[in-house]
Amino acid sequence: MDIMLFHSVHGLRPAVLAAAERLRAAGHTVWTPDLFDGRVYDSVEQGRAYKDEVGVDELLKRAIVAAAPHSERGLVYAGFSLGAAVAQNLALGDEKARGLLLLHGTSDIAENARAVDLPVQLHVADPDPFEPHDWLTAWYLQMGRAGADVEVHRYPGAGHLFTDPELPDWDEEAAGQTWRVALGFLDMLGKDGDAAW
Repeated sequence: MDIMLFHSVHGLRPAVLAAAERLRAAGHTVWTPDLFDGRVYDSVEQGRAYKDEVGVDELLKRAIVAAAPHSERGLVYAGFSLGAAVAQNLALGDEKARGLLLLHGTSDIAENARAVDLPVQLHVADPDPFEPHDWLTAWYLQMGRAGADVEVHRYPGAGHLFTDPELPDWDEEAAGQTWRVALGFLDMLGKDGDAAW
């Protein structure tokens, strides 16, 4: 699969690059756009300050520019936290999108959004202060109304960004399970694509 993988509010950290290598080792082509122009932040507060300074519209524009040369191939959009929100926005705006892999985050959904039969997989801590249960329930229902085929995987007791071994949220067991399930999801998408040809 061709995967566009977006980083979190911490920037393009080693964990994102390691995740990309993990996906490449499984046979996928992966791009990791740097939406923060080389800036990397240790704290959520610092990263959010930069995000607010640049603005969400500009970050989405940077993401679209990064994805545009490859979108004709039929991309799987993926991302971590903020990057998951970015990935969701791009996937819902790309009729050629093959799938959406959300790690630790979601985004608002426009009332008129359409994602007919789009395979979506979300991995999220339970509870997650950035993705509360009420929000996720509403998000799930809205994605369903948009036509997406959504599955949600929750990880009790894990921290928000539990797949990053360099952050306090790191949870080795939850991260391992996430990658096993996510790689299976991507493998399924690849087989579905082969069947379509």
